[in-house]
Amino acid sequence: MNDRTLVLALLPGSRRHTNSLPAIPKSPPGGAGTPKLQPSPPSAMALSRRLLPHFLRRGGPAVRALSTAAAPAAAVSSAEEDEESVTVKGVRISGRPLYMDMQATTPVDPRVLDAMLPFNLSRYGNPHSRTHLYGWESDAAVEAARARVASLVGADPREIFFTSGATECNNIAVKGVMHFYRDRRRHVITTQTEHKCVLDSCRYLQQEGFEVTYLPVRSDGLIDLAQLEDAIRPDTGLVSVMAVNNEIGVVQPLEEIGRICKEKGVPFHTDAAQALGKIPIDVNRMGIGLMSLSGHKIYGPKGVGALYLRRRPRIRVEPQMSGGGQERGIRSGTVPTPLVVGFGAACEVAAQEMDYDHRRVSALQQRLLDGIRAQVDEVVINGSMEHRYPGNLNLSFAYVEGESLLMGLKEVAVSSGSACTSASLEPSYVLRALGVEEDMAHTSIRFGIGRFTTEEEVDRAIELTVRQVKKLRDMSPLYEMAKAGIDLKSIEWSQH
Repeated sequence: MNDRTLVLALLPGSRRHTNSLPAIPKSPPGGAGTPKLQPSPPSAMALSRRLLPHFLRRGGPAVRALSTAAAPAAAVSSAEEDEESVTVKGVRISGRPLYMDMQATTPVDPRVLDAMLPFNLSRYGNPHSRTHLYGWESDAAVEAARARVASLVGADPREIFFTSGATECNNIAVKGVMHFYRDRRRHVITTQTEHKCVLDSCRYLQQEGFEVTYLPVRSDGLIDLAQLEDAIRPDTGLVSVMAVNNEIGVVQPLEEIGRICKEKGVPFHTDAAQALGKIPIDVNRMGIGLMSLSGHKIYGPKGVGALYLRRRPRIRVEPQMSGGGQERGIRSGTVPTPLVVGFGAACEVAAQEMDYDHRRVSALQQRLLDGIRAQVDEVVINGSMEHRYPGNLNLSFAYVEGESLLMGLKEVAVSSGSACTSASLEPSYVLRALGVEEDMAHTSIRFGIGRFTTEEEVDRAIELTVRQVKKLRDMSPLYEMAKAGIDLKSIEWSQH
């Protein structure tokens, strides 16, 4: 059994295309250029599953069981443990819920896993070992993956540095730039709606004596470009603005921001973890100087990311971790070949399917929104609908407490915001920055739609969401008062 057959055996009913990424060819040291992938013959088992992804991606009923949720687990006796069940806060959940939390993470595309498997089983060499075949072929695989990541964003492969993920990239970018230029650059500009790791990095710099300007956003989640331009000072060392917001999906005007930064001579950093492979990115056209990327947001493995760092004009950073000087001194530590190969494969798949994925996800988003609004009133969309990645739909349901709604939707895996902060009972700081009132911010739910989401799953999510919202509103005295025409804002509530 070869590696390609084995990966299929490990994935019963997997959604995969037959043109899965082949293993990276061996390359001796000093070989010319990055090797191009050549298709290898698929196994018999692979051929037998040739048409599965074709039907899956179009949501055919014949492959309903291959969607992101498995069928509910069979009933078990009280003496048996149901391996497909879990009890959370006293609520027993059987089977696998529908997965609609694609901003938190995405499933690994089977084509990506297919590309990774040989580097876990037989080609497991350390890419920094330069004295034997195992190291040579692993190093060649890393460089091939680097070229794929670079190609997706219009960069030179020498500008891509592999890390453990977007959080590490953001730390290197924000802290690294300011530390390198600390003698003459003491001011950072970011927004109030950035990911927590960017905000925390900025607060860390403030403790070191740097100044930070946190730009507000408009009610649609977009920044005011005039405010950005006015905020830039002679000692501004970095502007950091997220490309696609992880909570509300708003897409910032990267090209316009890049133009302003270039005119002012300030490096522009963007956290593009939620944008990579979902919207077109060209670092040169957009004037991006540094960019943070993540593997597990684009159907790749967890634990790997990449920092784009412009070479011309060159932007310098101070490394944030000491060690063996890997990744040209920017990020020390052994590069995890299987993860990097998977990241590169995910980027190659994204380049091929971005347009199709975008059209399909847009249609599913509209189906979800129309289905809910047709049966539930007072549903508010958080963030701009015009400037938005369609796979992220953040809705607030008036008179419904978000935590109760989340617990009621035990058959649908959704969240109330960022996966890094959704455990908090505090209202989302992103929604509060948009000017959303605290009670409405508490009612928000983020639906994440992706490559493997089906129409049947969307319809089931509509059914369950509508049912639970109506159930909670039936128990809400506030909703009853509002339906009776009472202006709740005019009531002076007393505290006991």
